[in-house]
Amino acid sequence: MQQILTIRLLPHEAANDTSIKNCIAKSTGNKVVSVTGFHIHKKSIDARSKPIWVNLTVNAFINEPFYERTIQPFHFEDVHQAGKKIIIIGAGPAGLFAALQLIELGIQPILLERGKEVRARRRDLAALNKEGIVNPNSNYCFGEGGAGTYSDGKLYTRSTKRGDINRILNLFVHFGAEEKILYESHPHIGTNKLPHIITAMRQCIIDCGGQFYFSKKVLDIIIEKEKISKVITADGDSFTADAVILATGHSARDIFELLHQKQVLLEAKPFALGVRVEHPQSLIDSVQYHCSSRGEFLPPAAYSLVQQVNERGVFSFCMCPGGIIAPAATAPGELVVNGWSPSKRNNPFANSGMVVTVDEKDAWRELKRWSREGKLTGLKSIGNFEDAENNPLLLMYFQQMVEQHCFAAGGGRLIAPAQRMVDFSSATVSASLPACSYQPGLQSTQLHEVLPGFIYQALAKGFEAFGKKMKGYFTNDAVVVATESRTSSPVRIPRDKETLTHPHIKNLYPCGEGAGYAGGIVSAAMDGERVARQLALVLK
Repeated sequence: MQQILTIRLLPHEAANDTSIKNCIAKSTGNKVVSVTGFHIHKKSIDARSKPIWVNLTVNAFINEPFYERTIQPFHFEDVHQAGKKIIIIGAGPAGLFAALQLIELGIQPILLERGKEVRARRRDLAALNKEGIVNPNSNYCFGEGGAGTYSDGKLYTRSTKRGDINRILNLFVHFGAEEKILYESHPHIGTNKLPHIITAMRQCIIDCGGQFYFSKKVLDIIIEKEKISKVITADGDSFTADAVILATGHSARDIFELLHQKQVLLEAKPFALGVRVEHPQSLIDSVQYHCSSRGEFLPPAAYSLVQQVNERGVFSFCMCPGGIIAPAATAPGELVVNGWSPSKRNNPFANSGMVVTVDEKDAWRELKRWSREGKLTGLKSIGNFEDAENNPLLLMYFQQMVEQHCFAAGGGRLIAPAQRMVDFSSATVSASLPACSYQPGLQSTQLHEVLPGFIYQALAKGFEAFGKKMKGYFTNDAVVVATESRTSSPVRIPRDKETLTHPHIKNLYPCGEGAGYAGGIVSAAMDGERVARQLALVLK
């Protein structure tokens, strides 16, 4: 007999198979020897009070032979001679999962990735962290696997209506992820393990007949009779196919500018901007687990915070327990920070984005103010300021402005302007800064002089409110690092709800986070699959 049941155990019990079997036996009224095995279906931690409990939903095998968990099988077609071909611009989660889905459906994908493969990309990241050298085509956002490869590998999403989350998780397991991502409440792979998984996906695509090109930055698209007839790359190569999936990610500003120049319909999309906050992980553990030490059987604690400040949302974003703050700029002259964690989440710090919602009115008001104050002088690539109010790239210009101003505040280097948290909220200069995981280094700065006023004011009050919700959070042991600005795309590329094509270019399929239809690895992957399935229907 097999039986699905939910059991509750102490952390050390949940880490021991014998203890789990004992609990199953007790819950079902059977002897322990009758429990031949179990599969975990769901796992979550309840730390709301003492003692801390681990909740498990298990499929228990009682008085029958136990068999190992069956991983969902996948069958990838040989598409070497496929009659239909699809160009995919961008090899991030949306592009990769679109390619795999196309292969399953017998269609050949042609992936064009502006960056390098994972191994070569690592050398550019080392130069970025140690020497402050930004390669515009190979960094934390651009390269094999896109931003997802080096963005922590968190696989949690609320976008259940966009696709089959379990299918995405099973695909990750198929390509080398641990099975525990199938049942953990907040599955996580880890930045150290994702590159191997992404490489395995690429090899599968190539083995099946898909084409994969690196260092192929798209320079132009030729549009004829409301269709893309040709895609031209910076090295002079051109590619043709039946359709184009555009999956470039949220930081491909040159693509947004190219589409705007081609008079392709775009829309400004509200996003969020702020800072990255780092605490000692031990402090977050003590606050969340209500103990002086979390012990070996609990994972590093996380948190999720949200607060309305003057009718504006302030919230945590991409929280990384046991993580590292990394420089995420995609061009020289910018300062952008992001966070990630290794699979063990064993670094001594916990960091999270703390961001504020931004819309077009905010951006236009701030651009005008900064123009009056002369702060736009010397900033690059903010377009025609006089026409910015009606420009769909307005929020992108605003994002660039803040990043470039932050870079200047750091002394024209990737040394990040920073402030202790309580000092930040009280606009007090920090005489010193705590230890921090951000490798290029920090510089004590009055951040209210760096950030847009409405961002600073919302964060200052938000931190105080978070300290009341989460005792111990609001402390000068935490450091505030500017600026976290790549939370999502500031541009949306419209598409028809049914056909998923651009309304004016009938074979262009905007896809994923860069097009404004996803917000993380899993949702981007699901959107990539959804677009691929729609294309298969059209090409039949």
